[in-house]
Amino acid sequence: MVPTGRRERILFVDHTAVLGGAELSLLDIATAFRHCAAVALFDAGPFAHALASRGVRVITLSAGTALRNVKKDSRAPSPAALLTTLRCAFQLSQAARGFDLLYANSPKSFLVSAMAGVLASRPVVWHLRDIVSSAHFSPANIRILVAVANQRAARVVANSQATADAFVKSGGRLDIVRVVHNGIDPEPFDALPPDARAATRRSLGIAEDAFVLGSFSRLHPWKGQRVLLDALESLSGVHALVVGGALFSGEEAFEAELRVRIAHPSLAGRVLLLGARGDVPRLIAACDAVVHTSVLPEPFGRVLVEALLGRRPLIASDAGGVREIVQDGVTALLVPPGDVPALVRAVQTIRDEPALAAAMAEAGLADVRLRFTPTALIEGVSAVIDGVLDARIV
Repeated sequence: MVPTGRRERILFVDHTAVLGGAELSLLDIATAFRHCAAVALFDAGPFAHALASRGVRVITLSAGTALRNVKKDSRAPSPAALLTTLRCAFQLSQAARGFDLLYANSPKSFLVSAMAGVLASRPVVWHLRDIVSSAHFSPANIRILVAVANQRAARVVANSQATADAFVKSGGRLDIVRVVHNGIDPEPFDALPPDARAATRRSLGIAEDAFVLGSFSRLHPWKGQRVLLDALESLSGVHALVVGGALFSGEEAFEAELRVRIAHPSLAGRVLLLGARGDVPRLIAACDAVVHTSVLPEPFGRVLVEALLGRRPLIASDAGGVREIVQDGVTALLVPPGDVPALVRAVQTIRDEPALAAAMAEAGLADVRLRFTPTALIEGVSAVIDGVLDARIV
């Protein structure tokens, strides 16, 4: 963990205050560094409240609310987007003068931090949590991100080797990349009472003998909730908990589409769309299996670790960082992304072979407890920060 006597001051930066996977990871990092750090946010919201509850100092920069409308898949930055970025960079640079290093947690916050770092003469680290490819970013934005990273990032911390490889394939410098996997605290899962499954099912109105799948991610087409619903059409009697919200602008239409779909007679009464929740361990306990259905390569896949910490059989899309977390047939069943028949077969295997399902869940639990710990995450991030500050890379 981070030495308590550390004097270097770190300013973590994120463009959003919603609680997505990237923010949950930064929450743990910032908590570990709270005696020598603060978090700058360009918006107010649940993330700011969560940080404050952990004793982390939060700096809210009002100029950044317009960043919500700057999209990573836009064809080219508009004049308004450039002006917004410059205004945010100037405001961040003023805050940065009280710190030794800027640590950006998203592509938007990195571009702003890169400019602010120039103005304040401070080094910048980018924690990269996205697959930099045309599936997620426009060509123009890829060129901008990679060019700025190559010139201005002292280090790029990739949350998986898959993320690192995509960055380098897009032209990013290999020498500045360091891979640090996410770490997730098992305590909330270990602390669940023995009756958590039954109690949670009762609270949700789910029968004790129902076979229930759990899907945990933000609501977005690339996260594959459509794939899950398609599979349920062929899985008579199987139920699903769909947990996650439309976190960012433009995603509300997809949530509305899902609500219409689950009301169809073929699915009616079998799918609960629960929105974003703070009791994920309890909800995982209510499931018979967890499904990860992303149709594009996943940078890491926090839910995979959470499912295994929750001692649940796991089915996951075989792309991106997933194979760094699980082994097919040993700790999970992997299926091709978007392959509905393959997903149906995997669910049937988990349902019909309980001994195999239990063995994979136990093997997965033992593995993630060793490899994806909060301690490993903080030590990896701390090593990167120490290296940049020791070298005084600006």
